[in-house]
Amino acid sequence: MYINTKGLVLREVVYKETSKILTVLTPDEGRITVSAKGARRKGSRIAAATQLFAFSDMTLSHNRDRWTLTEAQCIESFSGLSDELERAALGAYFCELLEAVSDEAPNPEILSLGLNALYALGQEKKPEAIVKAAFELRLMCHAGFAPALEGCCVCGRPDVDHPRLDLENGTVRCRDCKSGSLVSAVLCQSSLEAMRYIVSCDRKRLYAFTVGPEAASRLGRACEQYVTTQLDRGFSTLGFYHSL
Repeated sequence: MYINTKGLVLREVVYKETSKILTVLTPDEGRITVSAKGARRKGSRIAAATQLFAFSDMTLSHNRDRWTLTEAQCIESFSGLSDELERAALGAYFCELLEAVSDEAPNPEILSLGLNALYALGQEKKPEAIVKAAFELRLMCHAGFAPALEGCCVCGRPDVDHPRLDLENGTVRCRDCKSGSLVSAVLCQSSLEAMRYIVSCDRKRLYAFTVGPEAASRLGRACEQYVTTQLDRGFSTLGFYHSL
């Protein structure tokens, strides 16, 4: 069986002398593993389409539960990510996170979110910290981990005083309702409003918000901690990004 689809390369692993094993996110088949024979051979016609970050038109054959790439044409390589190591590292983290939350069930919204995040990161029109936080939190929403941010989960007040994000339960609490055993991230009014915007805004306006430096710092810490707590795992690419 052959199919034609589009796919974003989330990971590439060297296989033998001239080939690769790819992890690819597609709108039709979800996350799949693809054998790219000859992709590392000099002059290979599929070399550009099988690089990390490449979004490509692909023709795939399926046999005995295995996908093999037969033809590919690169649509977008997000070349801006290769200009600076820090951006490349953050892009790799985005891809590792996409791989972690996706499976064989098609979810075009997750793919679209990933493509837009890589584009925003490469264009440098928004601060890296804003792109990272918005991508992390919105991805959690698409993956079924949307936090409840409307008001304090205990007293119900929408104007949450000295808010904290409950990292385990995905709720916010005010200062008076804070529990001593709460695993939480400290927020402020501005960072909480930014989180509310991220989870509810039109996808085309995801990065159309601004916050001050202190609020941006709290937003970034909260979104990152929410990801690692909800998924109960760390990310090697995230550790490398923070080491730079």
